[in-house]
Amino acid sequence: METKLKKRSRRDCFRVVENSFVKKKRRTSFQSQFKQQVGSKSDFFDELPDDLVVSILAKLSSTAGCPSDLTNVLMTCKRLNGLGLHPLVLSKASPKTFAVKAKNWCEAAHRFLKQCVDSGNIEASYTLGMIRFYCLQNRTTGVSLMAKAAISSHAPSLYSLAVIQFNGSGGTKNDKDLRAGVALCARAAFLGHIDALRELGHCLQDGYGVKQNVAEGRRFLVQANARELASVLSNTTTTTETNNSSSSSCPWMTWHPNHRNVPGSGCPLLSDFGCNVPAPEPHPASQFLGEWFGNRGGVPGQGLRLCSHDGCGRPETRRHEFRRCSVCGAVNYCSRACQALDWKMRHKVECTPMERWDEVDGEFDGNDNNNDVAMVEIEEDDEGYVES
Repeated sequence: METKLKKRSRRDCFRVVENSFVKKKRRTSFQSQFKQQVGSKSDFFDELPDDLVVSILAKLSSTAGCPSDLTNVLMTCKRLNGLGLHPLVLSKASPKTFAVKAKNWCEAAHRFLKQCVDSGNIEASYTLGMIRFYCLQNRTTGVSLMAKAAISSHAPSLYSLAVIQFNGSGGTKNDKDLRAGVALCARAAFLGHIDALRELGHCLQDGYGVKQNVAEGRRFLVQANARELASVLSNTTTTTETNNSSSSSCPWMTWHPNHRNVPGSGCPLLSDFGCNVPAPEPHPASQFLGEWFGNRGGVPGQGLRLCSHDGCGRPETRRHEFRRCSVCGAVNYCSRACQALDWKMRHKVECTPMERWDEVDGEFDGNDNNNDVAMVEIEEDDEGYVES
């Protein structure tokens, strides 16, 4: 009897040990299956095809509002870093993607812009061309990059090359080619560039590089004003829809009966009608130039000056390259377009007492709504642009 009890207890012990082993084995198997399931979920991103990820990143880069929109993605993981630098992604990157601050300029930023250029991004080609030509003083490669973008019908590049031709930038006064400047302006104007339209209008009015045709010049100035108005209204509509507010909430949509005596920045066209609107946002390349030379005290070099129009940023590449106001001589401009913009937005108030210009405006009967009304004349002599 005692032997049977011992055998039964031994079997019970074995059964308990066996059951615990089976449970442990089941638990281990379940844990391994769970880990496999969790692991498979974390691998879903890796299973996405590269072309789909590249397409998403290309959409992101084309709508980026600042450089961090893309760089934050590049720093997420190794795969996104590799696919984010795909030529398709970089070729579609928006100008805001290259809006690097001048104080943050470094070799890495230079390489990134160059990589975008090599991917076929014409905005990057223009931006890097402007930086190299004016900031890094590498004239040859700067012009080459802008020309590369101009060949692809990039209007800002065409206009910048026109300004270089008008001024003989990077060379001597004898390197000016007015006819080439007019031709480049005409091409940019055909593509709808507002400053090019305005520049071409003044060239025709003054016979500068082209046979004088006052009526045709005024027609181009009216077109520039019309395009400017359309741009302002379009941006206002977009902002209103985004903010879900009425257009009447915009402070610039106000009428100033005595608008000729209202100082401050405003749209060159709408200010003629008494509306005070914000100036158009400058191109990221122009913003970079302004910041670059602003960090250096606003002096591009000994005896050199910056264009007085705030939205330009271009510096002189030699002494007396830019035109200066023939009345006060305190401001200077790289082009007639910059002069016209700055005159309406700022310099008209600062240059001379408003009463005198009221009289000049009266000579035009106040009916000409273009940027030639009461404009300060500029003339050139052998030593630069001086008072007439």
